[in-house]
Amino acid sequence: MKKVIVTQRVDVFPDRGERRDALDQRWPAFLFRCGLIAVPVPNHPEHASRLFDDSIGGLILTGGNDLENYGGDAPERDATERHLLDIARKRGIPVLGVCRGMLLLLDQAGMALSRVEGHVATMHALRVDGTSRKVNSYHHMAAFDAGIQMRVTARADDGVIEAFVDETEPRAGIMWHPERCAPFDSSDILFVQRLFGASPP
Repeated sequence: MKKVIVTQRVDVFPDRGERRDALDQRWPAFLFRCGLIAVPVPNHPEHASRLFDDSIGGLILTGGNDLENYGGDAPERDATERHLLDIARKRGIPVLGVCRGMLLLLDQAGMALSRVEGHVATMHALRVDGTSRKVNSYHHMAAFDAGIQMRVTARADDGVIEAFVDETEPRAGIMWHPERCAPFDSSDILFVQRLFGASPP
């Protein structure tokens, strides 16, 4: 099975003076169903890049934390993920951005992000590549423009981009959380398998 680097959110505990890296336990379970092994990395660029060795076949940027340039409080995460994106691009390795991860990909491509209402802790119907489905939503930042190299594959009714595929590089983004679906959605599994060239276990 292919291994993929998986980034982690930063949880802050002021009363303990701690900043913790965290990953939902559903991520490794979801990726295993896709035929992938999750390799969570710390929010420390040099350490994370050492784990990004020749055995790694992909990069997944997970959700959580606003981007620093939009008021986020986890600059170490931004630095780590941008560093890992540079490595993935140089190696031609597939990248999936989920929620915050998708917004980071769009931000790096020069797209503006906006604050939106009605997208936190809700479900909404989308047409994803022409197919209707309901997805979860846990974000208050969004993009309305993806630029010329990104093919938008899903939008919400208010115009928010919910998914895209890069036409020039092996990278894609989705705003919903596939790991939070119970049971895991078969279309999400197939999408991830195709992006990373994975086979079911």
